[in-house]
Amino acid sequence: MKIPLKYITRNLKTRRLTTTLTVVGISLVVFVFAAVLMMAHGIQKTLIQTGSDENVIVLRKAATAEITSIIMQDQANVVQTIPSISKLSSGKPFISNEVVTIINLPYSQKESGLGNVTVRGVAPEGFQLRQNMKLTGGRFFNWGSREIIVGSSIKKRFKGTEIGNKIKFGGDEWMIVGSFDAGGNGFDSEIWGDQIQLSQSFGYTGAYSSLLIRLDNVNAFTQFQEAFNKDLRLQTLDVKREKKFYEEQSEDMAMFIRILGIAITVIFSLGAMIGAMITMYAAVSNRTIEIGTLRALGFQRRNVLFAFLIESLSISIFGGLIGLFLASFLQFFDISMINFGSFAELAFSFSLSPSIIINSLIFTVVMGLVGGFLPSIRASRLNIVNALRSS
Repeated sequence: MKIPLKYITRNLKTRRLTTTLTVVGISLVVFVFAAVLMMAHGIQKTLIQTGSDENVIVLRKAATAEITSIIMQDQANVVQTIPSISKLSSGKPFISNEVVTIINLPYSQKESGLGNVTVRGVAPEGFQLRQNMKLTGGRFFNWGSREIIVGSSIKKRFKGTEIGNKIKFGGDEWMIVGSFDAGGNGFDSEIWGDQIQLSQSFGYTGAYSSLLIRLDNVNAFTQFQEAFNKDLRLQTLDVKREKKFYEEQSEDMAMFIRILGIAITVIFSLGAMIGAMITMYAAVSNRTIEIGTLRALGFQRRNVLFAFLIESLSISIFGGLIGLFLASFLQFFDISMINFGSFAELAFSFSLSPSIIINSLIFTVVMGLVGGFLPSIRASRLNIVNALRSS
């Protein structure tokens, strides 16, 4: 014989204060838990979107980022001769030789101090290789000039990055002539200019940071990689799919955030579970006579046990849903942090996914079960006669 669900919901309403406090505690814990996962997912989503399945990137072996990679001019010339590289209408290989460095810029008035910003020197092919990049203001820089364009995140966060301003770095002043949007990926946190001009300014003459290549077929990567690895002149270099490269860059950051965030959340969850436990113990103490009556009416111990567990789970799940609902609004906010791979700032948004929702709900159920288990055991083990005699 099961205890009616109506009895369980009625009991939740009679303890409004303690139930509300427990719900608030659990919702805050789930909010933090979901926020941590959303932050890690947002970083991964931003960096993975930066790459394209059609492109491959060449860097120096063991280089974890473009700023730590050096490719000599003669090696770049060899790469251009490998089959499977797509050709432009002019017959030129579809490759962008690029240089990447970092400069310091002052934050906007809302923040103080300096931040690291990635500056990328691209070849004309670099724009064609990144079709999701759109000019949102001004114009593209002129080739052979000290002109640059800034990503949408740079324009928002750093002082003096409006169109028409000049930024001093590399021993020269660079005029900002335009701004661009890359669709929310990592390029939004970069400044772009002419590769030749930036190479001369930063002493990269005769060398590059990376080579971005478009293959003539998405499935030609294995063939290209085999030919690449067979050439002894390229033994110090490595080739990867562009999307895989940025995915690897996101893993360390996402893992660090998850471990740190979940560790903090677990500590907070102990308080929430203790709160749920206190609430349920109070419920058992206040309803001793009711429990004795239920047992006298023929309800078994397991019925009482399940009833109190359902109460605990109901409180926990309700609090978890509130926490998830509040966390979902974080998707409207943009934040930035240092990319462990590039040592430059990366702007990204919190991102909610079905797996985060499922994991948050599982976490909520665990808190409800742990917090309600011992009180439920105590309620189910009450002696019928002693319970009916209590007042």
